[in-house]
Formats: sequence, structure tokens, C-alpha cells
Amino acid sequence: MKLAATVLFLFSFIAKGIGPANASTEHSVPTSIGLPVGEKAPPFALRDQFDRPESNETLRGVNGTILLFFRSADW
Repeated sequence: MKLAATVLFLFSFIAKGIGPANASTEHSVPTSIGLPVGEKAPPFALRDQFDRPESNETLRGVNGTILLFFRSADW
């Protein structure tokens, strides 16, 4: 039993030493990027997945437009 406890202690001690040298326990909040909420987006024109031209003018609806950029996990 003493041998098992000693081996477990040594492995945990070694594993702790293998971790990243500059690991921080504090998580910093990233600075905000992009437009502030409510700010009008600058004009743009891009092609959609069907190669049709789209712009903020063609996407605008009665209540405005919401753009959501989503990065898939399998990219």
C-alpha cells in the first residue's frame, strides 16, 4: 500500500512539472472587437454560398439586419 501511494505521489508530482511553464490561473477577458451594439455596419458586398452577390442593402429587412458569423468546429 505504501508503494502504491508513493508511486501515485511521484506520478502526480512529475505530471505537474510537465505542464506549461507560463500557465496562469487567472483568465483575462478579451478586449471587445468589432462594432458597438447599435452601431451601423459599414457597407459591404460579398457572394453567398450559391455565388449570388449579397450586400447589407439586399439583406436588410423591415426591422434591420442581424449578421451572425459562426465558425464550425470541423473547419
